[in-house]
Amino acid sequence: MSAQNSAGIQTLLDAEREAQKIVQQAREYRTKRVKDARSEAQKEIEEYKKEKETEYQKFEKEHSSGNKKAEDDARKDTDAKVKEVEDLGSKSGSKVVEQLINAVTNADPKPPRKD
Repeated sequence: MSAQNSAGIQTLLDAEREAQKIVQQAREYRTKRVKDARSEAQKEIEEYKKEKETEYQKFEKEHSSGNKKAEDDARKDTDAKVKEVEDLGSKSGSKVVEQLINAVTNADPKPPRKD
């Protein structure tokens, strides 16, 4: 009977070892699947980031070009106005200076009137 018990115990020990191997393989498989899932999720995140960055660059390019055009138009208008003022100053600057000197040297003070 002892041989039978010994064989039964040995069978149970073999079954337990086999169960431990199966459990260990299942754990390794689960760990591998988790790593794979994380890696795949990271790839998806990177792709999504690249896609959104491309969209942002496109959006920024479209909208900043409008601002650049407005800035250029404003600069052209400003330059034209400055040139107009400079031309006006060069044409009638001496006349204005004469009028200012005349007004200062020929002052005709009058008391204020009460109406």
